[in-house]
This record gives sequence, structure tokens and C-alpha cells, in this order.
Amino acid sequence: MKAHAFLLAAAVMAGGIGAACTAEYLTSDFPKSRGYSPAVITKGGRTIWLAGEGGNKDAAGHDISGNIEAQTKLAFDNIAQSLKLAGGSLDNVVKMTVFIKNVEDGNKFVALRKSFFPSGNYPASSLITIKDLAQPGWVIEIDAVAVIGDG
Repeated sequence: MKAHAFLLAAAVMAGGIGAACTAEYLTSDFPKSRGYSPAVITKGGRTIWLAGEGGNKDAAGHDISGNIEAQTKLAFDNIAQSLKLAGGSLDNVVKMTVFIKNVEDGNKFVALRKSFFPSGNYPASSLITIKDLAQPGWVIEIDAVAVIGDG
């Protein structure tokens, strides 16, 4: 984790200082009900590209293989931790790509995602069903892009 924090900090510092960020979330009824925006327009700020997050062990080391709810929480917690190191939060996420193994988990994921964005400003998002993920037991992987203001 120390190496991860160092690399993230180095990447943020290399980006320099930019203007404060503004984000406009374009919405319509269907995407809003599914917990995403069809588009997010940003101006200013620093762009943070986050690696895919997933896992089959929670923070306490418990096996969460095959558990969409626990793995989704873990992924969002890890994304939030990386964003905190960069000076931001989940509120700064403007785009995410979500890979799930089971199409049946799609609605569960949507409900969970909405709980991580209580403001209703949902990131633009793709939800893709695939055959396998990086490790046995993983059922979800999330990568994200955030824009963090300097103001």
C-alpha cells in the first residue's frame, strides 16, 4: 500500500496545479433510475485515472469470493481511499467502467452504486458483463476517472 500511495502522490504532483473544477451532470429519467449520468462535463481541476479495483478478501481478511455486495463495497472503499490520497472523494468521480461476471448481479450493483453517491450526481458509467476477472472468486471490478479541483 505504501508503494501505491507513493505512486499516486507522485502522479498527482507531476500533474501540477490547475484551476478549480466544476462538473455538470447531464441527466434524464432512465439513467438516473439506474444510478448513472449519460454525460458529465468538467472544466478545470486535475484528472485522476484510477486502476481497476476488485478483491476477494475484505479489510478484515474475510473471504468474500462470489459476494457481489461485499466486493462492490470493497471496490468503492479502495477507490475512495485512493481519491483521498489525491485530495478528493467519490464525489469527484466523473466516469466509471464496471465489469461483472453475472448479469443477474447488475441490479444489485446499481442499488449499491446509488448508495455511494447520495447527492444524486452519478458518474457516467458503463456496466459490462464478462466471462472472468483477474482472480478466481472476483465477481466485479471497477475502474474510475475523477476530476479534483484545486480550490
